[in-house]
Amino acid sequence: MGGSEEATTRRDRWGYSVRTDSGDCIDAINAYYEQVLAYGRGRAVILRAVNYDSSCALANALAAHFVATKNPEEASRLLHAANASFDNATPYERAVVAAISCLLGDNKDEEMALGRHVGLLKEFPKDLLSLKRVQILCFYLGRPAVSLSIVQQVLVHNEDRSYIYGMLSFPLLELGRMTEAEGAARKGLSINSCDIWSQHNLCHVLQNECRFREATSFMDACASSWNSCSSFMYTHNWWHAAVCYLEGDSPLNKVLEIYDENIWKELQRSDAEPVEVYINALGLLLRIHLRGHTHDIAERLKFQATAVKEKSIWHVEWLLDILALWALACTNERNEAEELLDSIKSRFSTLSSQKQQSMRAAIQLAQAIYEYGRGNLVKVFDLLGPDFDAANFKMIGASDEQLDVFNEVWYINLLNIGQVPKAIEVMKKQVCKRQGAPFLWRMLEKAYSIEGMPDALLAGEKAKTLEAAYFR
Repeated sequence: MGGSEEATTRRDRWGYSVRTDSGDCIDAINAYYEQVLAYGRGRAVILRAVNYDSSCALANALAAHFVATKNPEEASRLLHAANASFDNATPYERAVVAAISCLLGDNKDEEMALGRHVGLLKEFPKDLLSLKRVQILCFYLGRPAVSLSIVQQVLVHNEDRSYIYGMLSFPLLELGRMTEAEGAARKGLSINSCDIWSQHNLCHVLQNECRFREATSFMDACASSWNSCSSFMYTHNWWHAAVCYLEGDSPLNKVLEIYDENIWKELQRSDAEPVEVYINALGLLLRIHLRGHTHDIAERLKFQATAVKEKSIWHVEWLLDILALWALACTNERNEAEELLDSIKSRFSTLSSQKQQSMRAAIQLAQAIYEYGRGNLVKVFDLLGPDFDAANFKMIGASDEQLDVFNEVWYINLLNIGQVPKAIEVMKKQVCKRQGAPFLWRMLEKAYSIEGMPDALLAGEKAKTLEAAYFR
């Protein structure tokens, strides 16, 4: 009996047993692991694993998770197949199937999924794909401390492995522990210089610390390794580079070149993922808009607004929904903007009471950004209240750098409605955290000038010095 079991069990990349007769199935599963961890474009390889062995529980569960967003019915079929093989599966496979089952379909339960992943990784700590999956879940739940504790739990079992330090770095930077985050990212790159997530995280740190020249030099040197990346990682890394150029007051043409050639142009690829492209494109356009370059991006913004009218992309990402509201309202696509906002509210009403509690603030932000796009600035203030801080909105599935644009909206909105003392108060707090950001100093200069304060001259000189130091 033991010999028979041995013949039908193979070990995957982590060394865990998987019930299958097919070596090709295991090879495809291992290739999928690599594609996910490397943010590759070839994640569809997991579907080949199912073709090689349609009874493999692990292959079916991983495939179900892969197709869930684009094809829920197929995901349901694959998950059913995984559960049909559950009794014959290995303990490792059962743990993965149980964890993934909580992330899909009508039985989706994020809290249960979190608990099951924690249990899975206690028993099978070398499974870096399950670690990645639970870290993404923590990101969307806005729980970086939990994410960090989970990766620390498994680190001792993976100390020399590629990708583990990138996964350590991200929750550290989300918790503001930038020195540790930088160290972890650099450790990851010392193991694998093409660890895209470690590259991304190091740029995050450099950007947060206003080391813009260093960030752009580093990302430019890494860019050749991004060509095989998914739409998300490819356009997101270029978004980071563009924002660093923009914050460092580089010529606008450089930023627009990145937008045109490295973000929007991604849509020309046959395997492009439009949602990911739109998030990074709109996030960049909003920043450019806030810096007063509305004429330079007018045509690009119209193209974007037309693209996000497509209802099939609504509600895939909260961040995209909110950015799309701004684009539609800003380009006078009022009917579509109102329809999207109403649809967001309808979606909210279907959430569990616990989920509504955590997402209520997201609805307020969505309404406020819609009103900002329409120019109803006083209403923006009324919706967000006097103590708004975008850092408290991680529940929309956005990093601190992605959220920071909403702080910029807030500062400019305060200035435009005459709440100048309040604007000075919040911007002074922010500039204490990011003293090397020229745009913050320029806004402070404007605020001080409106109030007739002599500090305007000092703020202007500080901005000019920083700008000269970066790219000029």
